[in-house]
Amino acid sequence: MLRIPEIPPEQLTPEQRKVHDAIVSGPRGAVVGPLKVWLHSPALAERAQALGAFCRYHSSLPKRLSELAILITGAHWRAGFEWFVHAPEGIAAGLDPEAVEAIRVGAQPKFSRSDEAALYDFVRELYETRRVSEPTYRRAEKELGSLGLVDLVGIIGYYGLISMTINAFQVPLPVGAKEPFAD
Repeated sequence: MLRIPEIPPEQLTPEQRKVHDAIVSGPRGAVVGPLKVWLHSPALAERAQALGAFCRYHSSLPKRLSELAILITGAHWRAGFEWFVHAPEGIAAGLDPEAVEAIRVGAQPKFSRSDEAALYDFVRELYETRRVSEPTYRRAEKELGSLGLVDLVGIIGYYGLISMTINAFQVPLPVGAKEPFAD
């Protein structure tokens, strides 16, 4: 159950309505999950949803790689709502379902594409050590380029915010959905 009350559409302030309408009219088409939480702070919601639209729909990374970064982040934070939304999108974008499942359960995925392996190692190393070693950095830079690495760090930062929002406010899965990180 969501820890913070959902704001009924008829009770939105003008600032909240502006952000709500911007989200609904954009590529997302609806205010769901953590975006409902952010409406309590319309200034945060406005900026975060704009960053999210860039990270999800307009970064330099192909969708397959951005979805991989999102899934690594969702699994790191064990953010069920995030996983529920993005696991199917990642598979549809070309990720191997077995690699996606390995990420979910915390196992080492097997990648057939070198860009996926380099991205995975970069993100995992950053999460585990809070740094990226020179060899890991150079390998990822070779695969993704400098622009790709900057966008990658932006994506995982944004989806870290999403995942923390999901966990802190207990954003529920849709009715009938199975929790992907149940112990």
